[in-house]
Amino acid sequence: MNVVCTEIPEVVIIEPKVFGDQRGFFLESFQAGRYACLGMTRPFLQDNLSRSARGVLRGMHIQYPKPQGKLVTVLRGHVLDVAIDVRKNSPTFGKHVAVELSEENRRQLWIPRGFAHGFRVLSEVADFFYKCDEYYAPDAQKVIRWDDPELAIEWGNGRPTLSERDAEGQCLAEVADLPNYAVK
Repeated sequence: MNVVCTEIPEVVIIEPKVFGDQRGFFLESFQAGRYACLGMTRPFLQDNLSRSARGVLRGMHIQYPKPQGKLVTVLRGHVLDVAIDVRKNSPTFGKHVAVELSEENRRQLWIPRGFAHGFRVLSEVADFFYKCDEYYAPDAQKVIRWDDPELAIEWGNGRPTLSERDAEGQCLAEVADLPNYAVK
């Protein structure tokens, strides 16, 4: 596998080694020993799969308390995936990483605990798969506005399709009870 560093050191892009021939392809999507060196040391407790149509934007979500680390990938289609550092006192607080994930590039993105996450579908449909190292806790969910001007995320043209909950998100500066940055 190839690991690509991003502007935020804890968020990494993983390019699995793909073996392909006339029959199709094979890749190892997760192997605990190899991925542990990237910060994925907690066991994954929950796998999620969502299907969304073109223009749908899901996010920006953070779960705190009970933060989740997420290993995300696209099984079908193409998305713009975004992770925002929301750890108080972090040197990269409020900064984000945006990465295109697709069935063609087969990239994965590791989003550690303490980061808000969301994605926008760029293809007709996208199947988005993610492994989480904590269970979903609905009462711990917080939603940050996808269009918070302070974050300046370039989502592309047109108004996205949002859930009611995502449309009512708060600007990052208004969100109370965010995780603290822990120096390692």
